[in-house]
Amino acid sequence: MEQDKPRQIERHGVAAELWQIVSDFRWRILASLLFLITAKIATVAVPLVLKRIIDAFAAPGKLAMLPIYLLAGYAILRFLSTLFNELRDLLFARVTLRTVSAYAQKIFSHLHALSPAFHARRQIGALLPDIDRGTNGIAFLLNVALFTIVPTLIEIGLVLAVMLDRYSLGFAAIITVMFLLYAGFTLVFTNRRVMYQRRVNKLDSGAKGQLADSLINYDTIKYFANENIEAARFHDTMGKWQEAGMGNQKALFTLHVGQSAVIGVGVGAIMLLAGDAVWRGEMRVGDLVLINAYALQVCLPLNALGFVYREARDAWVNAERLFDLLREKPDIKDSPRLPRLHADKGEVVFDRVSFHYDPARPVLSDVSFRIPPGKTVAVVGRSGSGKSTLARLLLRFYDPVNGRILIDGDDISEVSPGSVREAIGVVPQDTALFNDTIGYNIGYGRIGCSRADIIAAAQAAHIHDLIDSLPEKYDTEVGERGVKISGGEKQRIAIARAILKAPPILIFDEATSALDSDSEHAIQQELERLSLNRTTLIIAHRLSTIVGAHYILVMDKGRIVERGSHRELLERNGMYARLWLLQQRMDETGAMQRETS
Repeated sequence: MEQDKPRQIERHGVAAELWQIVSDFRWRILASLLFLITAKIATVAVPLVLKRIIDAFAAPGKLAMLPIYLLAGYAILRFLSTLFNELRDLLFARVTLRTVSAYAQKIFSHLHALSPAFHARRQIGALLPDIDRGTNGIAFLLNVALFTIVPTLIEIGLVLAVMLDRYSLGFAAIITVMFLLYAGFTLVFTNRRVMYQRRVNKLDSGAKGQLADSLINYDTIKYFANENIEAARFHDTMGKWQEAGMGNQKALFTLHVGQSAVIGVGVGAIMLLAGDAVWRGEMRVGDLVLINAYALQVCLPLNALGFVYREARDAWVNAERLFDLLREKPDIKDSPRLPRLHADKGEVVFDRVSFHYDPARPVLSDVSFRIPPGKTVAVVGRSGSGKSTLARLLLRFYDPVNGRILIDGDDISEVSPGSVREAIGVVPQDTALFNDTIGYNIGYGRIGCSRADIIAAAQAAHIHDLIDSLPEKYDTEVGERGVKISGGEKQRIAIARAILKAPPILIFDEATSALDSDSEHAIQQELERLSLNRTTLIIAHRLSTIVGAHYILVMDKGRIVERGSHRELLERNGMYARLWLLQQRMDETGAMQRETS
């Protein structure tokens, strides 16, 4: 019970939040309730009219006196019941759609606001079903509250009022007892079934995540011919899902059979009591039909109420993960109250910066350096030395554990993270592209730019001729993650995107790693032109690409171990010189192999 208290508190909070969203549509909700009540009155009136028609038919010699209005009224009441329900649905549809849309937009913005640490551990294939189930659950809960619980209680109340007014107390007593037994049984067994539904949802999200991960790594699976291994893993996951689903279905079976038993006993008792009254002449045949109709009219809402309560609990379970996601807090918040960074010169200073992702594994230790305005500083070192972390900290994906980072004298931890990133252009090692056109992906560097601007950026990145040779030119689709174009072409699109953004600060993170030697030389010239009069941080693996840098930092185990120009570092005969010699030998070996092949 103690574990349920946080969930109860959460449900109250979510209900209040839902009301805050739908409160703008008060008039629609009130009008929908009015149509709902009118529809239920028409529904309850139908058996009354039917009783009078049957009584008229049962009276010998009075058929000719049967009022036509009763037959017409019976048809009209049935039509009005349907009409008012449809009008109710039409009015309330905008409320539901607005609320679902609001939550979808909220989770979309929230996921983009979360830190890279969250996205590093998330599994996209499992995340999307959680969001989908959550938004569907919210839509169901909205409709349940207004269109099932309220009308069911109204209908049962109206039926009890008619029964108490026209017939003995026994009929109303049986209906009341049946309602209480049904409600109690449903509450108890539905609550027991929730744990099964949570397990089914967890395994379902896991299976979808595994499926997405396997498809993303399609090439790797093919490389190692491990299709059977992947199929076996998925078979095992689906086997667990099946077992959980069977447990859920067994719990559902017990619930449905118990509900039907309560209704069957209740209806049987009502019909026995009514049949006895007719046999003793205390009621007419029309009364028997009326009571039977009302008994069914109570049973159907009861069934609906049981179904809705069960589905509502499932909807809460489905929405739990969505609300859990919304409770995730970003490590770095971008508040409109924070001042914006105004980077005019573009001077960058790392002042005794230390950082770790895990306290047991420090990544940077007491790193200090300065990039003067308009100058280029390159960072080299072995894998894992902390080079790329410098870029992540400068972009304020993370904040330093110790020390500070300044741009034009402003501590970036005290300004809006968005304004920091607006001042920086990035060409990453692994370029991610939208599943859209080449033109869209280049134009993403400056939203709203013209096609002429996009073409100029592509020309500067030496990719315009290739694009122009394609049948659809800049309208060519690149595919999901850019799978329809080569790695080098993706890299040049990223360079064109950075050129279009034209920021005061640039970061090149292995920017030419995916290019061949000829393309690398051509792009390198463009990068040097792009870097002219811009503050530039180059994270490099190929030392030949950073020979012209004003300053070079050599990192090892999270510390700067050497710094100076290319010539100065070679003269010191330290780590940089050893890396340079090793790379020269590798380049010579590669050239010899190409000549002999």
